[in-house]
Amino acid sequence: MIIQTKAVKLIQIYSTICEKFEKDLKYTCERFSNNDKQDLTDEEIMTIYLFVIEEEQRFTIKQIHRFANEYLRSWFPKLGSYSAFSNRLNRLSEAFKDLVTDLITEYYPEDCFYNQSLLDSMPIVTCSGKRSGNVAKDITDKGYCSTKSMFYYGVKLHALAFRRENKIPFPEEIQITPASVNDLTVFKEAWSMKEDRCFFGDKIYQNKEFFSDLKKKKTL
Repeated sequence: MIIQTKAVKLIQIYSTICEKFEKDLKYTCERFSNNDKQDLTDEEIMTIYLFVIEEEQRFTIKQIHRFANEYLRSWFPKLGSYSAFSNRLNRLSEAFKDLVTDLITEYYPEDCFYNQSLLDSMPIVTCSGKRSGNVAKDITDKGYCSTKSMFYYGVKLHALAFRRENKIPFPEEIQITPASVNDLTVFKEAWSMKEDRCFFGDKIYQNKEFFSDLKKKKTL
């Protein structure tokens, strides 16, 4: 069981996901088989995942499933095994991506500076650069993190965020790339053509020739 305040939050999360799911998320994970009706719905799986991360600060799938099994069984009696939960969760990656996009655009804080954006990236390490990477080979590769002075296998998270005065910037867009992809390359391909915007980033984004050409294109 969980306390009443957390129960209210669980219901709020579930209601929001159901609303989004009925509107468009269901099309990202639609099943075309005889097994299209599940005892534990996709909405319930997403609710469990987001609730346990937010309220209990448990971040691995095994920790999330263990907590749900111990404390949320009365809410989700058809929870099932860890293996089934993990497989179902992985298949909802596109639904999570669209959900995040919707929530970001709907809940922009009023104190955002919409003409000022901050750029940055961070490594997501799957294994040390001294070893051979064997996890998610289709999206990971070897890269270097100058901040931590280390080589690693994994991916890189790139963020474009609106500036807020004396507060953490609010994310506008997020990109995931293999670890070797340069930050400037992501900026060029994804964000450089945004209009009426000042960008702030570290020295990896410096390229006088590129920005001179970009300025000429925007003034034509």
